[in-house]
Amino acid sequence: MEFRIPETSTNNTAHNLNCSCFFCILSETVPSVRRTRIAKYFKQMSLRNNQEHVLVLSGIWKIAMTKPNDPEFPSLGIFTCMAKLISKGVTHRSWLLRHQNIYIPYYAAHIIGSYTMTKPKFAKKAVKSSVIQPLLELLRGKISWVEQRVALRAMGHLARHKATFEALKAYEVEIIEAATNIASTCLNKVYDDFVGLKKTERLKYHRNLLTRGFGGFELENRKAEEWASQLQCWSLFLLHCFACRERSLRLICKKKFLKKLCGMWGGLSNPSSPSGIGLLKTLCHTQMGRESIASLQEVVESLCHVSRSSDKRQHMAIESLVQLLTDPVTRYKVIDTAAPALADLVELRDVKGKYKVGKKIMQVLLHDFHKIKVRELSLSSERTRRRLEEVWEMKVERVKREKVTSVQEMREKKALSRVLKEEGSERFFGGEIEEAVVKYSEALDLCPLKLRKERMVLHGNRAQCYLLLKDAEGAISDATRALCLSGVARPHSKSLWRRSQAYDMKGLARESLMDCLTFMNSKGFQMPYYAARFFNRQMNSTWLFASAQSKWYNKHPEMKELVANLGQKSRRKVKGEY
Repeated sequence: MEFRIPETSTNNTAHNLNCSCFFCILSETVPSVRRTRIAKYFKQMSLRNNQEHVLVLSGIWKIAMTKPNDPEFPSLGIFTCMAKLISKGVTHRSWLLRHQNIYIPYYAAHIIGSYTMTKPKFAKKAVKSSVIQPLLELLRGKISWVEQRVALRAMGHLARHKATFEALKAYEVEIIEAATNIASTCLNKVYDDFVGLKKTERLKYHRNLLTRGFGGFELENRKAEEWASQLQCWSLFLLHCFACRERSLRLICKKKFLKKLCGMWGGLSNPSSPSGIGLLKTLCHTQMGRESIASLQEVVESLCHVSRSSDKRQHMAIESLVQLLTDPVTRYKVIDTAAPALADLVELRDVKGKYKVGKKIMQVLLHDFHKIKVRELSLSSERTRRRLEEVWEMKVERVKREKVTSVQEMREKKALSRVLKEEGSERFFGGEIEEAVVKYSEALDLCPLKLRKERMVLHGNRAQCYLLLKDAEGAISDATRALCLSGVARPHSKSLWRRSQAYDMKGLARESLMDCLTFMNSKGFQMPYYAARFFNRQMNSTWLFASAQSKWYNKHPEMKELVANLGQKSRRKVKGEY
């Protein structure tokens, strides 16, 4: 159980081991003497009480961060030393609260994680040095969330290496349960234990670790937000290591946790994190994972939303849906939800280094199209059938027809399509929105498939019509088609903005924010004022601690009215000062 750490330290002890000795050892020029003295120092460090241990660990931490592949310290007993220091901090509270020893478990776990990050042989040496049990103690929350973060990081590195993954087998159930719990609750935990507290209530050593002794209240908040995101990211990464080896799937695939995964972003600043979508993608490569996800409508819907957004993990959502549709066991459980969304992506070319994505989607969607069309399976809704027929007509029938159509006839169709587009625009500016939709649809039916730019504009115009008609789904569908035609490198900015508005209309703030961000990036320094205001509103809605803050307000109703009209920055400042 976590305990509260007082701000002051206890009595000083005799200097049995001077920190300056360690830095003198590092300056030793004779290699054999240096190695012998370093090994001796590591062996004795955990046995002695020295108020300057933290300075030594801080120095080792910097070395481990800058030279994680240097074999010197790992070969001389650094892992055994760090494991013993963590165990001492967890089991001997009086020692932990003496001098600045409260920092020691954090630095020790961080050092273990840094040296095991890329080198499997270092990870094997760490496991042989018995680091797992001390890291588990931190993972259990024996000290605080700050130590949990670095413990998860170290455990994740041990789990990623094939050579050391099996060493975690004895603790598998506890690790999975701890990681799922931390991933689900860490944002509330960090908010309640740090962000939501007044300046005077925050633990001093947490503040020092977050800002390295520099910066004020706002910097502490920014770093706490970053660390909370990392805490969730490392939890998901650890679970990913087990899921990709198809281990403990029953524990990971609990319905309550799978539903929460959809909201676990992984942080905008950390695109390398598997995030919630990334873990769902990994699970979709397993039979149990596919069946579990297919039974949860809201999870499939979330995958559909991300697949049609500007999220950097769009390709993960697409891949997950393709896996669900490829499996005959799960295909008809998800087709009514997935097919309409994926049908908008059949003209997508490349995304995240994957080529001909749209073609792959088309093949999966039309895999048993004739079966659905002829037998009229009751498992497929009318909407699904209609969307599949549209895909078949465009990607199969029209392709065949246009191959045998003369050049003159194609020119005539292009000219007529342009006329219909102009008529649609006249209807639009005349306020006849529904009539404009009809004209744009007729123009799309005639416009040759190879005229991608012209069709992009038509889909974009129709998306604007659907926005005015309050048809959010129609606007998302057409805006997505326009963006697929424009390409990822130079996305159609108007369609980004329209889809962002449509997602906002549906209450999907995150998807709306991602499109808004991409739209603003496309504008460069000429950011429209209306976009900046919209962006700020979505940022407040999607703030990492938005849910935790709402719970905080429920506990402190007297503050709710005070901060009701304040911005995000001012809101946090008010809580810090009062």
